[in-house]
Amino acid sequence: MRQRVLDWLADNVPPARIEHILGVEQMAIDLARHHKLDVEKAAQAGLMHDLAKYFKANRLLDMARAEGLPLDPVDEANPHLLHADVGAIVARDEFGVTDAEILAAIANHTLGRPGMDDLSCVVFLADSLEPGRGNTPELNLLRQASFADLHQAVWMNCDASFQFLIAAHRLIHPRALLTRNWFLQQFPRSLSFT
Repeated sequence: MRQRVLDWLADNVPPARIEHILGVEQMAIDLARHHKLDVEKAAQAGLMHDLAKYFKANRLLDMARAEGLPLDPVDEANPHLLHADVGAIVARDEFGVTDAEILAAIANHTLGRPGMDDLSCVVFLADSLEPGRGNTPELNLLRQASFADLHQAVWMNCDASFQFLIAAHRLIHPRALLTRNWFLQQFPRSLSFT
């Protein structure tokens, strides 16, 4: 299956994005192993997380509507945000993935979801923190947090993303805010690394 996905990605995704996807796959494996989660599921979700990344806006909207996914005005303004949810549809329809946890991890990797399970947390964090994203002190702190406590790392990662989006005057999707708030309410203590 892995080679089949890689062949499909080679036809549908630029080489630089494949490097990112492989980085997410590896970080998802590392996080899953560290947190004693299913490594095979993490690898599969990591490898498939960006299947719809380069779909055109109209295709993303059409597939989301056909699937009956709820659309927020932010989705309409920025259909690219739908690539995660649509990616799960592609994983199911193109590759026969039926495992609900894997499909959820793919669907939740961009905006998260309140109460998402640990596998979704792993892929959500791996997408933002894989080594190809850079080597800043902020990213390294978030990487440490992701190995220390998945749940706290989720809201910390959301906070960092929001800071970027606010500085760039970009819209923030309500689901991302709901994700951050849910995880902050459940796991409020701050991690400190010295």
